[in-house]
Amino acid sequence: MQPPQGRNEATVSDVNRRDALKILGATATTATAAGCAPTPKRGVAMKDDAIAGADAILATVPLGFPWKTPDPFLFCVHHDDQYPAGNEHMGPAVPLDGRNLGQDFEGKDGWRMYHGARVPGFPQHPHRGFETVTVVRQGLLDHSDSLGAGARYGGGDVQWLTAGKGILHAEMFPLLNRGAANPLELFQIWLNLPAADKMVDPYFSMLWSPTIPRHTALDAAGRATELTVVAGHYQGLKVPAPPPHSWASRPGSEVAIWTLKMAPGARFTLPAASAGVNRTLYFFRGNGLRAGGHVVPAHHGLELRGDSALSLVAGGDEAELLLLQGRPIGEPVAQYGPFVMNTQDEIRQAFADYQRTRFGGWPWESDEPVHPRDQSRFARHIDGRFERPA
Repeated sequence: MQPPQGRNEATVSDVNRRDALKILGATATTATAAGCAPTPKRGVAMKDDAIAGADAILATVPLGFPWKTPDPFLFCVHHDDQYPAGNEHMGPAVPLDGRNLGQDFEGKDGWRMYHGARVPGFPQHPHRGFETVTVVRQGLLDHSDSLGAGARYGGGDVQWLTAGKGILHAEMFPLLNRGAANPLELFQIWLNLPAADKMVDPYFSMLWSPTIPRHTALDAAGRATELTVVAGHYQGLKVPAPPPHSWASRPGSEVAIWTLKMAPGARFTLPAASAGVNRTLYFFRGNGLRAGGHVVPAHHGLELRGDSALSLVAGGDEAELLLLQGRPIGEPVAQYGPFVMNTQDEIRQAFADYQRTRFGGWPWESDEPVHPRDQSRFARHIDGRFERPA
């Protein structure tokens, strides 16, 4: 395949989340793998005769699985599963007959087991050379890793994991509620690391929901656009710091990860970034949207010029969008599944290191561990530090 737009000549495998968690058969023994509401503030009023960004849209692309992403991003997927009530094991309290367990991606009855056999999710699998940013909007995720760290987070929390030189982790979706449904919605975003940082020690930051800034902008008619700013800058909001070796921590990277929820008919102007910054706006929920005066089909993404503001108008129902933005790293990308390096020799070395070291081994009794049912949200870090959301 051709390298994604904005990258130098490279060998790249565009993979979905199912394929990305597989390891060559000869090498793998694992499963393949809201804080307080702010006071509303006035946003940028938009008039029909003053549409911003009519020439800002470079391309309109359908949202597949995964979503197309530009450098410095590698991958983005939106999981939205309507899980039923849970059983004693925190798995679905319904028969699993007819599902391709271990590879259940079909969405039967509105939900998937993914690679899980008893609990839905992604049993232990390795990563090297990039970061995962996991935004859990609804439901819970249990993290366990090869360095002994663990976490349970959700309801607007974000885990930002630098895989660096290598880590094994599991991401399972415990269904705690035994008397009602257990809906889960999350984004997982892969952000590349520059060559200088691909072999740093693994590290993760927890961005608990109460610390993630939210801003409500009202248009001239009082209709709201709610912004959640996981990364980036908007009107002086204080955003939690990403991990220290993240590309997002580099001055001038202009990495932004925002979600926007627009009330029916709401108008909002997405501010400009800088020339040379890649940005994509994903219209993932809703049936009506105009951008820069253009009609955007439902479930499509917009590749945008970095240095142009863009007017947005929601249709007759609520619209939700995800913004991914960043200055490209501009280095060659060599990728095989869960390993992302700069050369094919480095990919081969990643497999050899994984076979030899297992990236620290697996200290958990199960390949798909979940934390105790009565465990509240928490994080135990690689250095032993323990934290809970405020």
